[in-house]
Amino acid sequence: MGRIWSDENRFRSWLAVEVAATTTLAEAGWVPQDAAKAIRERADFKLERIHEIEAEVRHDVIAFTTAVAEIVGPASRWFHYGLTSNDVVDTAQAMLVAQASEIIAADLQRLAEVLERRAWEFKDTVMVGRTHGVHAEPVTFGFKLANWYAEVQRNIARFDRAAEEMRVGKLSGAVGTFAHLTPELEEKICARLGLTAAPISSQVIQRDRHAYYLATLAVIASTLDKIATEIRHLQRTEVREAEEYFSEKQKGSSAMPHKRNPVTSEQISGLARVVRSNSQAALENVALWHERDISHSSVERIILPDSTTLIDYMLAKTTGLLDKLMVYPERMKANLESTSGLVFSGQLLLDLVEQGVLREDAYRLVQTHAMNAWKGGLDFRQLILNDKEITKHVPRNKIERAFDLKRQLRHIDQIFARVFKQGHLPSKSDAKQDHPRSKATKKKRR
Repeated sequence: MGRIWSDENRFRSWLAVEVAATTTLAEAGWVPQDAAKAIRERADFKLERIHEIEAEVRHDVIAFTTAVAEIVGPASRWFHYGLTSNDVVDTAQAMLVAQASEIIAADLQRLAEVLERRAWEFKDTVMVGRTHGVHAEPVTFGFKLANWYAEVQRNIARFDRAAEEMRVGKLSGAVGTFAHLTPELEEKICARLGLTAAPISSQVIQRDRHAYYLATLAVIASTLDKIATEIRHLQRTEVREAEEYFSEKQKGSSAMPHKRNPVTSEQISGLARVVRSNSQAALENVALWHERDISHSSVERIILPDSTTLIDYMLAKTTGLLDKLMVYPERMKANLESTSGLVFSGQLLLDLVEQGVLREDAYRLVQTHAMNAWKGGLDFRQLILNDKEITKHVPRNKIERAFDLKRQLRHIDQIFARVFKQGHLPSKSDAKQDHPRSKATKKKRR
């Protein structure tokens, strides 16, 4: 990614646009064939020379064309013919974004693959679901991972659309009216570069495209932040249901040797803030004066390289984090059972209603025992079984069934089939496939 946004690659992309334009114009009879041939064969530059000229003329495109002309010689009078600066800059930038997007698209696919594999691995690993940070009802850890997988799939679809909207060039001149070229020539030049021509532009490609692209990167960053935040919560000492991989030689704190901190997750959450703030700058770039001003240019020199680089880095970090994530099923089960059945209160409420009890009365009965169990550390299940007002309405076997985990999670297989759209469900042994973390996890649990 760093190579893509280097000065060398940026100017090489400018040169590709210039050569494609000259070649196309020569084919149309606008530029002498021998001049186009000379430009194709000789056009080159030295980066130091461009910077040297720019220091004097204070215009990067003029510095670039001058440096190339010095090498090309007399034929250079046809170099940059009929073009304005942003015909080159914006079209080349679209090429750079396309290169960066290929990397990000591959990163997203790798993340999705890890999430899918680990979701199947923990499909039946029971844990408590939490709302507001408080125990709610049972879920499985695989269900949580499958939810992240589905969100990543939506991000893949969104990113594909955003990247495609950025894959456009323009060679329509100083105000977009083709005063010096033609729409047909623009289309041919763009096709030569692997781009489509923007249907209409001013001196620049309209910045709603860039805003949408950066906003999509911000959404991806927020998904990664969401995953990292969940892992940070699950790694808290009081919870300790999952944990970042911690190597033998790793240190958690300079002062406290016992510390095992979720540093990668915290890094991901922090960097997500940068990407989101960059999307705000992209939104403010949409409104330019008349047919163009330069206020967007300096911003994009920062936010496009930084955001694509950060997303590439964050996706790689998140993929590695999930691939090596240490998971503790026994701890998950212990935390689920720590409230002695409180998480089944919702099912009991419904069972009472089904047996003819008014909802308000049923809620009062269940909540009274729930609060007593919560405050006194009592067994909620036993309190329910000892309440004659409840047992006269609901048979004991039905009460017992209300505390059945399999009943609560009976649709997990169906949910997985919907998310992954697979015709068969792999067995637990197939899902694990002796994953390198599985053995470490088992050893850790022992």
